[in-house]
Amino acid sequence: MNLSLEEISQAVDGVLEGPGHVNVRGYSIDSRTINAGELFFAIKGPRFDGHEFVAQALQKGAAAAVVEEELRPSPGPPAAASPSPSGRGQGEGSIIRVTSTLEALQTLALKVRRRLGMTIIGVTGSAGKTTTKEMTAAVLGKKFTVLRSAGNLNNEFGMPLCLLRAERYQNIGVLEMGMSAKGEIRKLALIAEPNEGVVTNVNPVHLEFFKSIDEIAEAKAELIEGLHEPKVAYLNNDDPRVRAMARNFAGKVITYGVKSVARFKVQQIQDLGIEGTAFTVQHGQGDAHFVLPLLGQHNVANAIAAIAVGVTHEVPWEQIREAISQIKPEKMRGEVVKFREGFVAIDDSYNSNPRALSEMIRFLGRLQGYQRKILVAGEMLELGPEGPELHRNCGREAARAGLEMIIGVQGQAKEILEGALDSGMDRSRLKFVGDALQAGDLLARTVKEGDVVLIKASRGVKLEQTLNTLRAAFASMEP
Repeated sequence: MNLSLEEISQAVDGVLEGPGHVNVRGYSIDSRTINAGELFFAIKGPRFDGHEFVAQALQKGAAAAVVEEELRPSPGPPAAASPSPSGRGQGEGSIIRVTSTLEALQTLALKVRRRLGMTIIGVTGSAGKTTTKEMTAAVLGKKFTVLRSAGNLNNEFGMPLCLLRAERYQNIGVLEMGMSAKGEIRKLALIAEPNEGVVTNVNPVHLEFFKSIDEIAEAKAELIEGLHEPKVAYLNNDDPRVRAMARNFAGKVITYGVKSVARFKVQQIQDLGIEGTAFTVQHGQGDAHFVLPLLGQHNVANAIAAIAVGVTHEVPWEQIREAISQIKPEKMRGEVVKFREGFVAIDDSYNSNPRALSEMIRFLGRLQGYQRKILVAGEMLELGPEGPELHRNCGREAARAGLEMIIGVQGQAKEILEGALDSGMDRSRLKFVGDALQAGDLLARTVKEGDVVLIKASRGVKLEQTLNTLRAAFASMEP
């Protein structure tokens, strides 16, 4: 279902300048990666304005550009200067003028979503939503052609772009929904009109923008409140704030849990170290056994959510088991990097929050077969006034776990060291550095055979640079 420029212009209530019969091949907001035949939306953001790149997009063969009415970008060179590979350049240089390019993007996405009528499953939560989304898509992929959010494109720009890819799919979509403020998930639900929703947990994240954890829960509940028929909510019964979302929900509730009684209940968890986790799921028809090749028992909760969705959509248990066994960690989300020099790094540097860090610290403490366990913990951002104490609590957890060394990186990560010191860890084993590069240099001088290193921080700390330093200094055993 390739839409024409005329159809798109009508859908977004725009004014088309140029031929209207040209069909677009895709949609983009980035002139650097746009492909010939795609429609470019000139989005205005807090740090950029896509109108400055309209000419570049058209030069690269964009079918047209969607711009805001009061702005008149240069249309760039004639179409003949940059013909598309198909030789179809009639739409190049065309413009669609609208009141708001962002609203036009979102409106078009909603109309495509309604036209296709596919089932949409939204996934949200303070932690684990990307992993849960990927697991759910993998499980459903055993039976359906699945549309899924790319990476963590879970905001007001990324979600509509994902929905506009839906015309290539027929069955079902799994979309991640993120937020940093109240009302954002409600807006995403208005765009995607999800039929089903998964809520993983509610943790103390983004407290800089919320008064309390309860307020975060209210923001996450916007997904459940925004569901469309048949309205199915998959709720983590282990989390009391998630469990409470069922109270005023008029649709179908399916609970899952590791610690609590639930429709899908995990039992007999076996920690396999860096090889993952084995577990059993109790359900109405009996027990099913799984091996999940992801680190940490916290990922079992993500897996059981995906299993619950799969069973609800009648994916056979054997195929669900196969999908779970084939899961691989997302980049920088628990990747295991082995080095020829005899040590191992766990790259969990994509993001962090107090609960996720504590869970990974406990996992590190349980690991067997390593001489030293080293934590490189960067600052956790957006925690508000409670930030220092939340960091100190993680330090206390690290001391209890018996870690050999902690390297705190940037800002309030110093409080992690203070918490560990308060809990009896020797000061000589606690190091603080100002940035990720300094952490990499220190770690490269310190690490040795038999060590295991956990690297974890908020995205803004850029701790992947620490691992890059290790890769430059030593020989990683990566494919």
